[in-house]
Amino acid sequence: MQGKISKRAIDAIKAGGADVFLWDDELPGFGLKVTPTGRKVYVLQARIANRVRRFTIGKHGAPWTPDSARLEAKRLIGLIATGADPTTEKAALKRDITISALCDLYLEEGGKTKKPRTLGLERSLIERHIKKLIGHSSVLSLTQRDVERLLANIAAGKSAADIKTKKRGRAIVRGGKGIANRTIELLASIMTFAIARHVRADNPVRGVRKFKLQPRQRFLTSDEMATLGTKLMEAEAVEDPYALAAIRFLLFTGCRKSEALTLQWAWVDLERAVINLPDSKTGAKPVLLTAPALDLLSNLPRIKDNPYVFAGRGPVTHFVGLHRVWGRIRQAAGIPEVRIHDLRHSFASVGAGRGDSLYVVGKLLGHTQARTTQRYAHLADTPLRIAGDAIANQIDAAMRGKSAQVVPLKKTRHKVRN
Repeated sequence: MQGKISKRAIDAIKAGGADVFLWDDELPGFGLKVTPTGRKVYVLQARIANRVRRFTIGKHGAPWTPDSARLEAKRLIGLIATGADPTTEKAALKRDITISALCDLYLEEGGKTKKPRTLGLERSLIERHIKKLIGHSSVLSLTQRDVERLLANIAAGKSAADIKTKKRGRAIVRGGKGIANRTIELLASIMTFAIARHVRADNPVRGVRKFKLQPRQRFLTSDEMATLGTKLMEAEAVEDPYALAAIRFLLFTGCRKSEALTLQWAWVDLERAVINLPDSKTGAKPVLLTAPALDLLSNLPRIKDNPYVFAGRGPVTHFVGLHRVWGRIRQAAGIPEVRIHDLRHSFASVGAGRGDSLYVVGKLLGHTQARTTQRYAHLADTPLRIAGDAIANQIDAAMRGKSAQVVPLKKTRHKVRN
């Protein structure tokens, strides 16, 4: 029999004295076998090494429906196209692999080209959210509705926990919409990996709508910077000097916290006023040392045999615990909501606010994509305001019967030290 395999067709087909087959007219080789006892089984018939082989997909009913069986047939066809035999290919994963096992395989194989920090963040999301909530489920049984439920559960805090990590260490796992979005993005990558490994033929994360979030854009005002400067000087009597120097360095360069704390003297070229980072979030990059940053590093004491600029208490370690020092400083400065990363935003906001182009701001921050710098676009309007005011003033003067002369704008040249 020939026809589209659908629920209506399956319900209508009757058993006979021998096996009855219904072959799909849209996907060659995909079929339904009905045994004399009425048992209905999805199958795939394909040619391997000049021999026709028939593979059993599964019995009709949960989890096998016409749609899920069709997807599995496509997966098997893709596997066969690579020259593999689904019944003997050892590298092929079992169809009933759990999401937890798939995640382990993803971290082992799919993470070989990723940076340790990225891999660590992904491992954390997997262990604390994905495995906890859906790790026991089958990869093939995962549906878009399951993914939507996972998104909602993480946002609602159902994976939240207080985990003891070391003798005195704790990891507070919180949910929230931001973490939920990041976890779903990671799950999408894991399912893309599953498709590449022929575990399933589709990505159930595709089409799932994530939460719309307002990006945090907290910039220090001039008054807040003045207060912060005062509190940093007052803290010199009680806080670690390398911690305070790191905070100032972040403000003077716009670097990321990880870039500053892991900075080594071997990468610093004081003569050329540049830092050559061998690696960062966006890869190797130069960091131009501003005059205040250059002065800061030039006067910062070096610890013998310690390669790090912002030295820690150990002989060969960098400073650890900057967030605790910053917590005390920001409270004293009356800006308790300002994060360490907001110092980077503040550096960029000053540049954008004084009329520097977004291209220049992006280069100083080490952005590789222009859209990353677009968050500061609303601040880079100084030339627009000047032009807009001049135009409007001339129109206003003309309407009042007066004349007005527009003064041409001076071009601003940005000097970058090499």
